[in-house]
This record gives sequence, structure tokens and C-alpha cells, in this order.
Amino acid sequence: MTIKEAQQQVDQWIKTYGVRYFSELTNMACLTEEVGELARVIARKYGDQSFKAGEKPNLGEEMADVLWVLICLANQTGVDLTEEFEKSMAKKTQRDATRHLNNPKLKA
Repeated sequence: MTIKEAQQQVDQWIKTYGVRYFSELTNMACLTEEVGELARVIARKYGDQSFKAGEKPNLGEEMADVLWVLICLANQTGVDLTEEFEKSMAKKTQRDATRHLNNPKLKA
């Protein structure tokens, strides 16, 4: 699935099952909440915290939830994520062409 297809699929789901998009502000709050849930799983799986009884290491599920809300925000604000991602990759490639290769901290 392409990013464009994902944006279309989310839009179709919203129109079929979701009634309408939540407001941009509500979706921003939802995105923050989902990132927090992802952070909790990472802290327990890779950090010093441990899972509580009944918690599961649902890393992929939490990442997908973040992606879902991000796509909702893109759709409702008219952002083409494919185009913006391509611009971001070009910018990073130009800016960081040798930066990381020459970073002694990354050679260890």
C-alpha cells in the first residue's frame, strides 16, 4: 500500500463508518495521546520499566494508531503525505549527505 492509498483508505473509512473527521484540534490531542501510548510500550520493552499485569508489547499496534491519526490530520488539512515525505527525504539527503558519515559518535 502506498501512502496515497493509505490516505484514501482512511478517508473512505471516515466517510463510511466515522460520520466525519474529528476537529483538527481534537485529532492533534488524539495524536499526542497515541504517541504517549507508543512511548509507554517502548519504555517497557526497551527501557527500564516493566510491563504491568495484563499489558502486552503491542508496538506495531501503537505505531499504526499514530499513523492513523497523522493520516487523518493530513487528510483534513489537505496535506499530500507522499509529496511532503519526498520533499523531506530530499532535504535530509542534501543537508546530511556527509554529516552522519563523519560523526565519530556513530562509528562506535
